[in-house]
Amino acid sequence: ADIGSQKDRVVTKEEWLRRWETGNIGFHRKQGHPLLQKYLDVLLNGRSGLRVFFPLCGKAVEMKWLADMGHNVVGVEVSEQALKEFFSEHGLPYCEEPVPEISGAKKFQSTSGNISLYCCSVYDLSSSILGKFDGIWDRGALVAVNPCDRQCYVSLMITLMEKNSSYLLVTVSYDANKYKGENF
Repeated sequence: ADIGSQKDRVVTKEEWLRRWETGNIGFHRKQGHPLLQKYLDVLLNGRSGLRVFFPLCGKAVEMKWLADMGHNVVGVEVSEQALKEFFSEHGLPYCEEPVPEISGAKKFQSTSGNISLYCCSVYDLSSSILGKFDGIWDRGALVAVNPCDRQCYVSLMITLMEKNSSYLLVTVSYDANKYKGENF
């Protein structure tokens, strides 16, 4: 797709961390996304106990919602602050441990065991670390990924999908030459 003037734009890890530190997180939704509710049947496809991946998860409230339904949720986010806020805001106890395969990475896991959130770059992950998923909920990851990284991101998502996975993607379409927003 032609993304016009944004094709060479790059948002750094430091910029994302600064946004979390300053509370400049207009992309975070305090309520679950209505499209996930609307298309939940597509994601679940009549199945229970699914493994669902949340790329660039932030502190998405849908993670707890799906975990409360009996699904296992795995997310990844570069901001440790966002992950700690997720557990704190939901009153969920968790433990923290290093990820041996990734230098400096941490895994935050609910004591119930059904929510595991990785603090690292999504590109540091692989199916050998995470396993594969029955579903992926991409509410804002693809539009946040730098255009130069998109192919790598898509390739990674494909390797994380089980044979009969469902991938729900929320995206936006606009003229990037007229709008200089935070999304790509």
